[in-house]
Amino acid sequence: MDSKLFPEGTTRCSFGQYLLWLGFIGAILLWGVYAAFLILYNGIGVTAMDNYFGFALWITFDLAVIALGAGAFFSGFLKYILKIKQLEKIINLTVIVGFICYSGAMLILTMDIGQPGRAWFGYWHPNVHSMLTEVIFCITCYCTVLIIEFVPLILEQKQLNRNKFIHSLAHNMHVHMALFAGIGTFLSTFHQGSLGGMYGVLIGRPYAFRDGFFIWPWTFFLFVLSAVASGPVFTVLVCTLMEKITGKKLVEYKVKALMGKIAGSMLCLYLFFKYLDTWAWATDVLPRMGFTFDQMFYQVIYGQWLFWSELIVCGLVPAVLLIVPAFRNRPWLLYTAALLDCAGIVINRYVFTVQTLALPVMPFDKWYTYAPNWSEYATSLMIVAYGMLVLTLSYRYLPVFPQERELNS
Repeated sequence: MDSKLFPEGTTRCSFGQYLLWLGFIGAILLWGVYAAFLILYNGIGVTAMDNYFGFALWITFDLAVIALGAGAFFSGFLKYILKIKQLEKIINLTVIVGFICYSGAMLILTMDIGQPGRAWFGYWHPNVHSMLTEVIFCITCYCTVLIIEFVPLILEQKQLNRNKFIHSLAHNMHVHMALFAGIGTFLSTFHQGSLGGMYGVLIGRPYAFRDGFFIWPWTFFLFVLSAVASGPVFTVLVCTLMEKITGKKLVEYKVKALMGKIAGSMLCLYLFFKYLDTWAWATDVLPRMGFTFDQMFYQVIYGQWLFWSELIVCGLVPAVLLIVPAFRNRPWLLYTAALLDCAGIVINRYVFTVQTLALPVMPFDKWYTYAPNWSEYATSLMIVAYGMLVLTLSYRYLPVFPQERELNS
């Protein structure tokens, strides 16, 4: 039996139930691996992407999980740099979620490159004039930082930690974790910003192009703010989902409410600048480029409903729910706000990735539509299943939740 490997003072489901759950995850993984094999063997032509939509579902998924994984670096900054002690109850989960999001993003990029054997070109032959070069190095370095932050948690596994050397190593890594939290904050801030800046400098793409501050378009700063506004509540949603699946209380509600308050404050800040940016874009940038606001939208697939959903339904509404204590302290309202907040960020990444490319920019152009096929969905779900597997193994064998024992005693 593997019960001897469980965290001290905790219980887990039976081994049979555990195997059934792993079988469910494994089926999704195998479907994704099959699709990945076909894509890597036959080329990206297997997907619904073409020369017009080189950025599509994969990049939308990639940018979304990177933003939602921002809870790791932002929570680490608040816990280790600003010394917000309450976050120690959930900091382990934020690190795991961040690790899953960033490593998963790198896996999906391996698919999108088309020729993974040349992935090293970006490091050895960098284009120093491209923001993507900074993204390549920062995301790689930050993924390494997340691995370093994850290692001490692994070393605290009950059986491993009995070894004096491993125990001492884990302790010393925790002592110096503030250093890695600071490095992670620096790296993640700049690559989040450069992902946004990449779109903002596309002068030939009116939906994305923005004016800016010195060399940085406004989207550079908006992507950073939107990430820190959604990352903390995404961690709350993951924690709550784990509680529903396991039937156990893992983190006390006031910690979740604190994460919601932090995210709500950042969401309000983000929306203030987002509304200013949108107004300037619609009334100044577009007219100077020879376009009108209405020309940015097309039928239902690229309609204004996405625009207003992002700014109002998935922006203003969750901001109010998260910032007002009377709403935030009601669980169903907190979770609803968290879902809306995360959905708004996904919509933002989608329209910047797909609608930007679909918009006609030349007189002979027309609106182009894109719909992912099964292979793109399968490989994206493969990353989700990978994340579920990491969370499953971590929950079963690692001391992820310091409060679990007292909350379920």
